Amino acid sequence: MSAPDTGARRGWVEAAKPYLEKETLAAFFIGVSSGFPYAMLGATLTTRLAQGGIDKQTVTAFSLAFLVYNFKVFWAWIVDGVRLPVIGRLGQRVSWMLLAGVLVIASVINLALVDPSDSLQATIIAAVLVGAAGATFDIVIDAYRIEILKPYQLGTGSGMNQYGWRLGSAGAGAIALVVAVRYGWSAAYIACAMFALPAMLTALIMGEPARRKVIAVRKGVSEVWQSISGPFSEFFQRHGAWVVLAFILVHKIGDTLANLTFRLLFDDLGFSNDEIAFYDVGVGFWAYMVGIFVGGIIYSRLGLKRSVLIALVLMAVSNLSFSALALAGNTNLGLASAIGFENFSSGYGGVVVVAYFSALCDLRFTAAHYAMISAAASIVGRLLTGTTAGGLIEATGYVNFYILTTLLALPGIVLFWWMMRTGLVDQALGTAGEQPQPPASD
Repeated sequence: MSAPDTGARRGWVEAAKPYLEKETLAAFFIGVSSGFPYAMLGATLTTRLAQGGIDKQTVTAFSLAFLVYNFKVFWAWIVDGVRLPVIGRLGQRVSWMLLAGVLVIASVINLALVDPSDSLQATIIAAVLVGAAGATFDIVIDAYRIEILKPYQLGTGSGMNQYGWRLGSAGAGAIALVVAVRYGWSAAYIACAMFALPAMLTALIMGEPARRKVIAVRKGVSEVWQSISGPFSEFFQRHGAWVVLAFILVHKIGDTLANLTFRLLFDDLGFSNDEIAFYDVGVGFWAYMVGIFVGGIIYSRLGLKRSVLIALVLMAVSNLSFSALALAGNTNLGLASAIGFENFSSGYGGVVVVAYFSALCDLRFTAAHYAMISAAASIVGRLLTGTTAGGLIEATGYVNFYILTTLLALPGIVLFWWMMRTGLVDQALGTAGEQPQPPASD
């Protein structure tokens, strides 16, 4: 196998063209639907509970509903291996997109109809159901995105998908607040349920992905076992699979640890809430958007390997900018520079790293593979709690802490560089990252 690096010879204008292709536009619309269930469980539900007079301890406990997303790897194989009755004739991905979309709409409406002040237990169950339906929707959307994109579109497609996710998340959150003020929270949630439609309509319009591969096995126990065990056995039989897994686990340790503490630094340096809001949300948001766009172009222009290595270096160095801010103290220019660089690096890195993880998938097990890879990529970061970060800051100070987070990023950089030099990046890719072979001449 070879990495999708044919984009290395593309001109800059040509490298931006995939942003306008139908497959990448489809990635945008399914991203819109992917983002909104998360928003329904995040700030939107928190605001609803707080305005309903629920105490803060109970409100924060609802964040446990997000844990459902962490366990989606355990049922992702169903999306790959189980053919739905009746609507299954539309195709495996299209039928599951429709079913998952209906489940999300139903669960969000269910959450809309429960009253937290009457029954917290019913509200908790409703929130968990939204999490389960949203996680299933994510499984289908990730698989559809990977399979509908051609290898050279993985970067721009990942970027457009993230644009859609941001729009869906922010849009649903904003609409919920506006509608809730005028018509109540039930109406607000019901209105936001319609955000599931873009992905469902996109699947119906675009149809089943051309790159979708089906395993031909007999019906029965063998099919079920192949669906469950196949993704794991296929991945770990690849040359260098354990090295790739090690990279997935460690590549964001430093970045994750640093991101937990930025608001603590801003507060301790004496920045006002207005300053933090302007630079963190204003400057940071647009820097992130620019980073996503640039990431898609660089991936198309330089190819997978070099674009990922650049991303790893940028994400590591961005931590040093906060060390410099801690040294400089309360300076708006320093705050804007640190936040801008960090968000640009995160936007760029998110695109190309997601594209790489997408290329690792085998098209026979796309849903299960991406769920497995994304879960592994986040598990170490989730183990690094705010308490750990706070203890390190107290022990070393902000300057040394951010230097430490930069050093923690080095193993991921060195490991990926070594994978490039030894050919493991190419050898461990899945069929999603393979370039199509030209037709044989007679």
